Amino acid sequence: MGAVDSVTSIILFDGVCNLCNSSVLFVIKRDRSAKFQFAALQSKFGRYHLTTLNLPINALNTILLIKNGKVYSKSSAALEIARDLGGLWPAFYVFKIVPAFIRDVVYDFIAKNRYRWFGRQEACMIPTPELKSRFLD
Repeated sequence: MGAVDSVTSIILFDGVCNLCNSSVLFVIKRDRSAKFQFAALQSKFGRYHLTTLNLPINALNTILLIKNGKVYSKSSAALEIARDLGGLWPAFYVFKIVPAFIRDVVYDFIAKNRYRWFGRQEACMIPTPELKSRFLD
């Protein structure tokens, strides 16, 4: 498993959450230079990094971004991801001026209701053969 390469950006997401899976596909479509790799929090890779970060194995209520050796979570992760996408998405980084504790109230409300509003799958998403190289296990 080992440490993450310090120049790699890895998004750890809830692999059974429909909203989270849609968000990953959204990022893939706009990540033209393939800066991001992905792993479900439920995968061996995800569980390893949750443990390494002293987070509970069942801490599935957040997206995590490991970028340049630093870990971002919740709204901070979302804003960092937007910053690295193509198009106008980096403009959302302006919301970084809002304190994280305020941004995360909105994030937590959505995270708490995501299964009810968007549903969930029985198992983690299986990437297509074309995308398999972008996913870590």
